[in-house]
Amino acid sequence: MSEEPASSGPAPRQANKRGAARLAAVQALYQMDVAGSGVLEIAAEYEAFRLGKEVDGALYREADAQWFRAILSGVVENQKTVDPVIRQALTEDWPLSRLDSTLRAILRAGVYELMKRADVPTAVIVSEYVDIGKAFYTEDEPKLVNAVLDRVARRVRGEGRGKGA
Repeated sequence: MSEEPASSGPAPRQANKRGAARLAAVQALYQMDVAGSGVLEIAAEYEAFRLGKEVDGALYREADAQWFRAILSGVVENQKTVDPVIRQALTEDWPLSRLDSTLRAILRAGVYELMKRADVPTAVIVSEYVDIGKAFYTEDEPKLVNAVLDRVARRVRGEGRGKGA
């Protein structure tokens, strides 16, 4: 896929409400991880003060609040099954605990969707979380997100995005 410059419009290619909800969910999961905040507290904060609002001069995109809540609560409720699936998809010398909080949040949200949201195509889930990875990282992390989610998709859905994906 070719990436279009953002100068032609107010938002980049992935500026859809579900994509914005995924990004917000990753940010909220990160915040919960580092600050030890609870899911209800974080969800309320994001819905009241962040989703579609201006924060410190930056405008948060309008997000599907229901999708945001579903990912956030789904990851929290299913973390005991999500984390082992991520661990199996990582190499043995790279445990989940070695990943930074942002990468863990991206993988947890992506794996949760692959496991529990059969209504969403695999390619959409993988590509959106790889794009989120690219928003936070410039090195190999987006490739790791792609590889882990592709392995998980093959395992839990019996499918992947194809060769070279």
